[in-house]
Amino acid sequence: MRHSQLRAGYCLSALMFLTVILSVVPGCSQRRQQAPKPTGPWTNTSLSPDERADLVIREMTLDEKIAVLHGVGMPTDDPLTEENMPSNRGVGYEVGVPRLGIPGIDMSDAAYGVRSSGANGRYSTALPANVAAAASWDTDAAYEYGKLIGAELRAQGYNMTLGGGVDITREPRNGRTFEYLGEDPILAGTLVARLIEGTQSQHVIGDIKHYAFNDQESGRNSVNITISKRAARESDLLAFEIGVEQGHPAAVMCSYNRVLGDFSCENKWLLTDVLKKDWQFPGFVVSDWGGTHSTEKASAAGLENEEPGRFFYEAKYKAAVEAGTIPQAELDEHVHRILRSMFAAGVIDYPRERGVVDPLAGLEVARKIEEGGIVLLKNKAATLPLVPIRLHTIAVIGAHSDVGMISGGGSAQVDPPGGNAIAPPGKGAPRWQAEIWFPTSPLKAIQARAPKTTVKYDSGDDPAAAAALAKSADVAIVFAYQWESEGMDLSTLTLAHNQDALIAAVAAANPHTVVVIESGSPVTMPWVDAPAAIVEAWYAGSDGANALGNVLFGSVNPSGKLPNTFPKSEADLPHPTITQPPPMSHHYDGAAVTPEQWAKGLPPFQVAYDEGLKVGYKWYDAEKKPVLFPFGYGLSYTTYHYSGLTVTPGDKVKVTFTLTNTGARAGAEIAEVYAALPASAEEPPKRLVGWSKVELKAGEKKTVEVEIDPKYLSIFDEGKDAWALVPGDYTILVGGSSDKLPLKATVNLK
Repeated sequence: MRHSQLRAGYCLSALMFLTVILSVVPGCSQRRQQAPKPTGPWTNTSLSPDERADLVIREMTLDEKIAVLHGVGMPTDDPLTEENMPSNRGVGYEVGVPRLGIPGIDMSDAAYGVRSSGANGRYSTALPANVAAAASWDTDAAYEYGKLIGAELRAQGYNMTLGGGVDITREPRNGRTFEYLGEDPILAGTLVARLIEGTQSQHVIGDIKHYAFNDQESGRNSVNITISKRAARESDLLAFEIGVEQGHPAAVMCSYNRVLGDFSCENKWLLTDVLKKDWQFPGFVVSDWGGTHSTEKASAAGLENEEPGRFFYEAKYKAAVEAGTIPQAELDEHVHRILRSMFAAGVIDYPRERGVVDPLAGLEVARKIEEGGIVLLKNKAATLPLVPIRLHTIAVIGAHSDVGMISGGGSAQVDPPGGNAIAPPGKGAPRWQAEIWFPTSPLKAIQARAPKTTVKYDSGDDPAAAAALAKSADVAIVFAYQWESEGMDLSTLTLAHNQDALIAAVAAANPHTVVVIESGSPVTMPWVDAPAAIVEAWYAGSDGANALGNVLFGSVNPSGKLPNTFPKSEADLPHPTITQPPPMSHHYDGAAVTPEQWAKGLPPFQVAYDEGLKVGYKWYDAEKKPVLFPFGYGLSYTTYHYSGLTVTPGDKVKVTFTLTNTGARAGAEIAEVYAALPASAEEPPKRLVGWSKVELKAGEKKTVEVEIDPKYLSIFDEGKDAWALVPGDYTILVGGSSDKLPLKATVNLK
């Protein structure tokens, strides 16, 4: 080994250790040094972020401007270089302007926690999957979700998150459904806005993604989505619009797919006409990793930053500027947007510093969010909550519930402490698209809550043996799971590994069977009538077992409600099968793809969202298709009564009603407000327009008021290219789920 190789090896190994060690390794002493403290006029914090950015730009050379438009590779995979040396070895790094005191942008995937912490020798909390947070319908919980991620990013040395997923669930088999916030744009947009606010409160650049229509993983680099602009604006794009306008993210990540013929990252309609002009987004657009396909076209369309490398936004970009095919003003605007976002998010005034993550605080936040997101789907004869003194034996069956709970995979994957819980010690390092289980044991949580009850475990591998154990128990709790990951779609909503047969066998053996589902998407349930109780626990996070135990035994009253419809069958979906791309060999014959080929892009295959406005519950309503469990549905250990609806028109329609807890337990009810638009609007039967999560003591009564944003009652008029209220009678419906709305009133709006 040459001396230079040996020296580089020392440097790379040192990255795993503390900063103090780095300072004594030859050639690595600058590894953790920050950019010099800014000393120019842009340090004046009384100036606006835009003014401060302009002051920096005046001092920058052409090379420095171009350097902030691209990454320098993936530090996680690439060798240590002078450029990426200051990075935290995350998935992306942009070098900044060190001589002017502008730090680099150090990026990490962080959908439900900070990725690759184990490789950094660090701990990261795994929050419940984003879809579980959506099931809480809790804006305060969404803020805490983002705040925890922001705090742990900073503690690990990052200053930008790559979370903020809000693509709505057009395709429930999408492998990233667990990273998103459900099928309704108003629910998803409102929650992601609060998540972004929480993240950026920690002086971390927040983003929102994947803009737009990254609604399936199959062929995501080549699929072309066709949809009417009205349907686009009222569905997927409305979620982004709310997230951008209310959450003020510093960055938007454009997606891999094409939309109406153009790649999203070079799509002028998406990036400039809608995002920057209509929504007045002041921040910067960053490409998904490898999502850039051109130089001049992408720049003119509105792409600021190519990640993770520099195929198109370094030498080619400089040449285009020097040749005049990219105007200097266009370059300066891109640089301005990046710098003003850094000032706005506070990453310059509050430089990133490593700290110590508080795992106990993280576990508490994760547990509380999971408790609020667990959905009780069925509870025959009040089987739940369990009462230990009435139980002699509990059978716990299936899904590795003796040692852990499943998590979602891909770039969102968080490293479990100690490695994969189902692997032998020391053999559980996370791998791409491997099923990763967190060491949070439902079996132990159940034993802790029923210490005088005999609790027995069966793996569920043999349905007959599991049924025999269940028959001997007072209660059988069957755990089932459906794993999903980025880079793939589910082939079916049917539970894998013959779990339907397991559940059916156990439920037939014991009428007091409770089924707990760990999933990121809806699942079909051919056995739905058999068990006494069904609980959707989602991907439950670092302390999921304790959250679930608290719900099963009643110290927490479940209040979560479904953010996605559970269909009876895949045949009832708008697209019963997922459109698949042709084999890769048809494109490049298995050869490595060159930058020139990548610029051209894989030949597109077409997916038409011909269901248009009818996404999720709107589809099932319009097509009159019965469902397994409807959007907004979730049971409680208490009961609620709705009464006294009044609707008052005005700048914002005001909806007022009375909500009463008619049961014997305290609880929290998510009161949902829907609107049916005039027939002339040609809309689906109803749409969610607001909600309120109301905490009530047993017997307590509260007056609830919900104000409706006028946009949520409007349609998008393609002719006017604007939102418009259709004059006529609007029916306001209020209740506890999309299919149970006991209160109704009509208001005429003009």
